[in-house]
Amino acid sequence: MESQDLRIFKAVAELQSISKAADRLDYVQSNISQRIKNLEDELGVPLFSRNNRGVTLTEEGSRLLDYTDQILGLMEEARSSVNPEKWKTTLAIGAPQTLSAVRIPRLLSSFLQDNRIDIRMKTDRAERLQEMLQYGEVEGIFVNGTFNNVLFTPVYTYDERVVVISPKPGEHSNELPGDHLIINSDQNCVYRRKLLDVYMEKKESNRTVMEFDSLEAILQAVNDGLGISVIPADVAYSRKELQSVLMEELTDPVRVSFIVKQGRKQSRPLKQFIRFLEGI
Repeated sequence: MESQDLRIFKAVAELQSISKAADRLDYVQSNISQRIKNLEDELGVPLFSRNNRGVTLTEEGSRLLDYTDQILGLMEEARSSVNPEKWKTTLAIGAPQTLSAVRIPRLLSSFLQDNRIDIRMKTDRAERLQEMLQYGEVEGIFVNGTFNNVLFTPVYTYDERVVVISPKPGEHSNELPGDHLIINSDQNCVYRRKLLDVYMEKKESNRTVMEFDSLEAILQAVNDGLGISVIPADVAYSRKELQSVLMEELTDPVRVSFIVKQGRKQSRPLKQFIRFLEGI
Protein backbone atom coordinates (compact mmCIF):
# COMPACT_ATOMS: atom_id res chain seq x y z
CA MET A 1 0.00 0.00 0.00
CA GLU A 2 1.66 3.22 -1.16
CA SER A 3 0.90 6.79 -0.12
CA GLN A 4 -0.12 7.72 -3.66
CA ASP A 5 -2.61 4.85 -3.68
CA LEU A 6 -4.16 6.33 -0.56
CA ARG A 7 -4.29 9.81 -2.09
CA ILE A 8 -6.08 8.37 -5.13
CA PHE A 9 -8.46 6.42 -2.92
CA LYS A 10 -9.19 9.56 -0.87
CA ALA A 11 -9.93 11.62 -4.00
CA VAL A 12 -12.36 8.99 -5.32
CA ALA A 13 -14.04 8.75 -1.91
CA GLU A 14 -14.45 12.53 -1.58
CA LEU A 15 -15.73 13.07 -5.11
CA GLN A 16 -17.70 9.80 -5.31
CA SER A 17 -16.52 9.53 -8.90
CA ILE A 18 -13.54 7.93 -10.62
CA SER A 19 -13.73 10.34 -13.56
CA LYS A 20 -13.82 13.43 -11.30
CA ALA A 21 -10.89 12.06 -9.29
CA ALA A 22 -8.96 11.57 -12.53
CA ASP A 23 -9.61 15.20 -13.47
CA ARG A 24 -8.53 16.49 -10.06
CA LEU A 25 -5.32 14.43 -10.01
CA ASP A 26 -4.59 14.85 -13.73
CA TYR A 27 -4.57 11.10 -14.38
CA VAL A 28 -6.28 9.09 -17.08
CA GLN A 29 -9.43 7.40 -15.79
CA SER A 30 -8.15 3.89 -16.50
CA ASN A 31 -5.14 4.54 -14.28
CA ILE A 32 -7.36 5.56 -11.37
CA SER A 33 -9.57 2.49 -11.86
CA GLN A 34 -6.55 0.17 -11.92
CA ARG A 35 -5.00 1.70 -8.79
CA ILE A 36 -8.28 1.27 -6.91
CA LYS A 37 -8.59 -2.34 -8.14
CA ASN A 38 -5.01 -3.06 -7.03
CA LEU A 39 -5.78 -1.63 -3.59
CA GLU A 40 -8.94 -3.73 -3.30
CA ASP A 41 -7.04 -6.86 -4.40
CA GLU A 42 -4.30 -6.18 -1.85
CA LEU A 43 -6.80 -5.71 0.99
CA GLY A 44 -9.11 -8.47 -0.20
CA VAL A 45 -12.30 -6.42 0.15
CA PRO A 46 -14.32 -4.07 -2.09
CA LEU A 47 -13.80 -0.43 -1.12
CA PHE A 48 -16.53 1.05 -3.32
CA SER A 49 -19.98 0.14 -4.55
CA ARG A 50 -20.41 1.06 -8.21
CA ASN A 51 -23.63 2.55 -9.59
CA ASN A 52 -24.83 4.69 -12.51
CA ARG A 53 -24.14 7.91 -10.59
CA GLY A 54 -20.60 7.02 -9.54
CA VAL A 55 -19.24 5.20 -6.51
CA THR A 56 -19.96 5.12 -2.79
CA LEU A 57 -17.81 3.78 0.02
CA THR A 58 -18.45 0.33 1.43
CA GLU A 59 -18.19 -0.23 5.18
CA GLU A 60 -14.61 -1.38 4.69
CA GLY A 61 -13.92 1.66 2.50
CA SER A 62 -15.19 3.99 5.21
CA ARG A 63 -12.82 2.42 7.74
CA LEU A 64 -9.91 2.75 5.32
CA LEU A 65 -10.77 6.43 4.72
CA ASP A 66 -10.41 7.16 8.43
CA TYR A 67 -6.96 5.55 8.45
CA THR A 68 -6.07 7.32 5.20
CA ASP A 69 -6.79 10.71 6.74
CA GLN A 70 -4.58 9.83 9.71
CA ILE A 71 -1.72 8.45 7.59
CA LEU A 72 -1.62 11.36 5.15
CA GLY A 73 -1.92 13.81 8.02
CA LEU A 74 1.02 12.23 9.85
CA MET A 75 3.10 12.28 6.67
CA GLU A 76 2.43 16.00 6.31
CA GLU A 77 3.31 16.61 9.95
CA ALA A 78 6.56 14.64 9.53
CA ARG A 79 7.65 16.73 6.53
CA SER A 80 6.84 19.95 8.35
CA SER A 81 8.70 18.84 11.49
CA VAL A 82 11.84 17.82 9.58
CA ASN A 83 11.94 20.88 7.29
CA PRO A 84 9.43 23.55 8.34
CA GLU A 85 10.89 26.09 5.90
CA LYS A 86 10.00 23.92 2.92
CA TRP A 87 6.92 22.12 4.22
CA LYS A 88 4.29 24.17 6.00
CA THR A 89 1.47 22.24 7.63
CA THR A 90 -1.99 22.92 6.24
CA LEU A 91 -5.41 23.17 7.81
CA ALA A 92 -8.57 22.98 5.71
CA ILE A 93 -11.70 24.40 7.33
CA GLY A 94 -15.09 25.51 6.08
CA ALA A 95 -17.74 28.11 6.88
CA PRO A 96 -20.90 29.56 5.33
CA GLN A 97 -20.79 32.91 3.51
CA THR A 98 -22.19 34.91 6.39
CA LEU A 99 -19.38 33.88 8.74
CA SER A 100 -16.69 34.02 6.06
CA ALA A 101 -17.50 37.68 5.41
CA VAL A 102 -16.20 39.15 8.67
CA ARG A 103 -15.89 36.89 11.70
CA ILE A 104 -13.71 34.09 10.28
CA PRO A 105 -11.14 36.36 8.58
CA ARG A 106 -10.66 38.16 11.90
CA LEU A 107 -10.17 34.85 13.73
CA LEU A 108 -7.70 33.54 11.15
CA SER A 109 -5.71 36.78 11.15
CA SER A 110 -5.24 36.52 14.90
CA PHE A 111 -4.50 32.76 14.79
CA LEU A 112 -1.86 33.06 12.08
CA GLN A 113 0.14 35.66 13.99
CA ASP A 114 1.55 32.88 16.17
CA ASN A 115 1.25 29.81 13.91
CA ARG A 116 3.09 28.86 10.71
CA ILE A 117 0.22 27.08 9.00
CA ASP A 118 -1.28 27.33 5.55
CA ILE A 119 -5.06 27.75 5.82
CA ARG A 120 -7.35 26.42 3.11
CA MET A 121 -10.74 28.05 3.51
CA LYS A 122 -13.83 26.48 1.94
CA THR A 123 -17.07 28.47 1.69
CA ASP A 124 -20.30 26.69 0.85
CA ARG A 125 -23.80 25.83 2.01
CA ALA A 126 -24.24 24.07 5.36
CA GLU A 127 -25.28 20.75 3.82
CA ARG A 128 -22.30 20.67 1.46
CA LEU A 129 -19.90 21.70 4.24
CA GLN A 130 -21.03 18.74 6.34
CA GLU A 131 -20.44 16.42 3.38
CA MET A 132 -16.94 17.84 3.01
CA LEU A 133 -16.26 17.25 6.70
CA GLN A 134 -17.61 13.70 6.56
CA TYR A 135 -15.36 12.74 3.65
CA GLY A 136 -12.24 14.49 4.90
CA GLU A 137 -12.10 17.41 2.48
CA VAL A 138 -11.93 19.69 5.52
CA GLU A 139 -10.96 19.00 9.14
CA GLY A 140 -13.53 21.24 10.78
CA ILE A 141 -16.36 23.59 9.88
CA PHE A 142 -18.20 26.50 11.43
CA VAL A 143 -21.96 25.98 11.41
CA ASN A 144 -24.67 28.40 12.53
CA GLY A 145 -27.55 25.95 12.48
CA THR A 146 -28.29 22.29 13.06
CA PHE A 147 -25.78 19.56 12.25
CA ASN A 148 -25.55 15.77 12.36
CA ASN A 149 -24.60 15.16 16.00
CA VAL A 150 -24.08 11.46 15.35
CA LEU A 151 -21.21 12.12 12.91
CA PHE A 152 -19.89 15.40 14.29
CA THR A 153 -19.10 16.95 17.64
CA PRO A 154 -18.71 20.64 18.60
CA VAL A 155 -15.36 21.68 20.07
CA TYR A 156 -16.09 25.42 20.33
CA THR A 157 -19.28 27.49 20.39
CA TYR A 158 -20.24 31.14 20.66
CA ASP A 159 -23.40 33.24 20.35
CA GLU A 160 -23.65 35.55 17.36
CA ARG A 161 -25.79 38.71 17.50
CA VAL A 162 -28.14 39.21 14.56
CA VAL A 163 -29.96 42.25 13.20
CA VAL A 164 -32.92 42.98 10.99
CA ILE A 165 -31.89 45.39 8.23
CA SER A 166 -34.45 47.41 6.30
CA PRO A 167 -34.46 50.45 3.97
CA LYS A 168 -34.84 53.89 5.52
CA PRO A 169 -38.20 55.49 4.62
CA GLY A 170 -37.97 58.10 1.87
CA GLU A 171 -34.42 57.15 0.85
CA HIS A 172 -35.43 55.74 -2.55
CA SER A 173 -36.99 58.08 -5.07
CA ASN A 174 -37.84 55.22 -7.42
CA GLU A 175 -40.62 54.17 -5.01
CA LEU A 176 -39.64 50.53 -4.81
CA PRO A 177 -42.19 48.51 -2.82
CA GLY A 178 -39.73 47.55 -0.07
CA ASP A 179 -42.06 44.85 1.24
CA HIS A 180 -40.06 41.76 0.26
CA LEU A 181 -38.43 39.36 2.66
CA ILE A 182 -34.90 39.12 1.25
CA ILE A 183 -33.61 35.64 2.08
CA ASN A 184 -30.91 33.17 1.11
CA SER A 185 -32.02 30.50 -1.36
CA ASP A 186 -30.43 27.86 0.89
CA GLN A 187 -33.35 26.22 2.70
CA ASN A 188 -31.08 25.41 5.67
CA CYS A 189 -29.83 28.98 6.15
CA VAL A 190 -30.40 29.93 9.80
CA TYR A 191 -30.88 33.63 8.95
CA ARG A 192 -33.53 32.73 6.39
CA ARG A 193 -35.43 30.80 9.07
CA LYS A 194 -34.92 33.57 11.60
CA LEU A 195 -36.43 36.20 9.28
CA LEU A 196 -39.38 34.01 8.34
CA ASP A 197 -40.05 33.25 12.02
CA VAL A 198 -39.98 36.95 12.94
CA TYR A 199 -42.60 37.84 10.38
CA MET A 200 -44.76 34.82 11.09
CA GLU A 201 -44.91 36.03 14.68
CA LYS A 202 -45.89 39.52 13.50
CA LYS A 203 -48.51 37.97 11.20
CA GLU A 204 -47.60 40.27 8.34
CA SER A 205 -49.18 38.74 5.26
CA ASN A 206 -48.36 41.56 2.83
CA ARG A 207 -44.71 40.60 2.41
CA THR A 208 -43.49 38.38 -0.40
CA VAL A 209 -40.27 36.41 -0.54
CA MET A 210 -37.29 37.23 -2.77
CA GLU A 211 -34.41 34.74 -2.80
CA PHE A 212 -30.73 35.35 -3.56
CA ASP A 213 -27.73 33.02 -3.67
CA SER A 214 -25.15 35.27 -2.04
CA LEU A 215 -24.72 37.54 0.95
CA GLU A 216 -23.56 40.40 -1.27
CA ALA A 217 -26.74 40.21 -3.35
CA ILE A 218 -28.88 40.25 -0.19
CA LEU A 219 -27.08 43.32 1.17
CA GLN A 220 -27.40 45.13 -2.15
CA ALA A 221 -31.11 44.30 -2.41
CA VAL A 222 -31.84 45.78 1.02
CA ASN A 223 -29.60 48.78 0.39
CA ASP A 224 -31.51 49.43 -2.86
CA GLY A 225 -34.85 49.43 -1.04
CA LEU A 226 -36.25 46.07 -2.16
CA GLY A 227 -37.08 44.78 1.31
CA ILE A 228 -35.76 43.51 4.63
CA SER A 229 -33.41 40.76 5.76
CA VAL A 230 -31.66 39.26 8.79
CA ILE A 231 -27.85 39.12 8.88
CA PRO A 232 -25.08 38.81 11.50
CA ALA A 233 -24.46 42.01 13.45
CA ASP A 234 -20.74 41.80 12.62
CA VAL A 235 -21.56 42.04 8.93
CA ALA A 236 -24.14 44.80 9.32
CA TYR A 237 -21.94 47.05 11.46
CA SER A 238 -18.83 46.57 9.33
CA ARG A 239 -20.34 47.60 5.98
CA LYS A 240 -19.90 51.28 5.22
CA GLU A 241 -22.05 50.94 2.13
CA LEU A 242 -25.16 50.28 4.23
CA GLN A 243 -25.93 53.99 4.51
CA SER A 244 -29.59 53.71 3.54
CA VAL A 245 -30.45 50.95 5.98
CA LEU A 246 -32.11 50.77 9.39
CA MET A 247 -30.82 48.15 11.84
CA GLU A 248 -32.69 46.49 14.69
CA GLU A 249 -30.86 43.94 16.82
CA LEU A 250 -32.87 40.87 17.78
CA THR A 251 -32.92 39.61 21.35
CA ASP A 252 -32.19 35.98 20.44
CA PRO A 253 -28.68 35.33 19.11
CA VAL A 254 -27.64 32.54 16.77
CA ARG A 255 -25.48 29.75 18.20
CA VAL A 256 -22.35 29.12 16.11
CA SER A 257 -20.29 25.95 16.54
CA PHE A 258 -16.97 24.74 15.21
CA ILE A 259 -17.45 21.03 14.67
CA VAL A 260 -15.17 18.11 13.81
CA LYS A 261 -15.85 14.51 12.83
CA GLN A 262 -16.29 12.17 15.77
CA GLY A 263 -13.62 9.49 16.16
CA ARG A 264 -11.21 11.00 13.62
CA LYS A 265 -7.66 11.63 14.80
CA GLN A 266 -7.02 15.36 14.98
CA SER A 267 -3.99 16.73 13.13
CA ARG A 268 -1.53 18.99 14.92
CA PRO A 269 -2.75 22.11 13.05
CA LEU A 270 -6.34 21.32 14.01
CA LYS A 271 -5.37 20.87 17.66
CA GLN A 272 -3.56 24.22 17.55
CA PHE A 273 -6.62 25.92 16.05
CA ILE A 274 -8.94 24.42 18.67
CA ARG A 275 -6.65 25.55 21.48
CA PHE A 276 -6.66 29.03 19.95
CA LEU A 277 -10.47 29.10 19.82
CA GLU A 278 -10.73 27.92 23.43
CA GLY A 279 -8.45 30.75 24.52
CA ILE A 280 -10.48 33.54 22.90
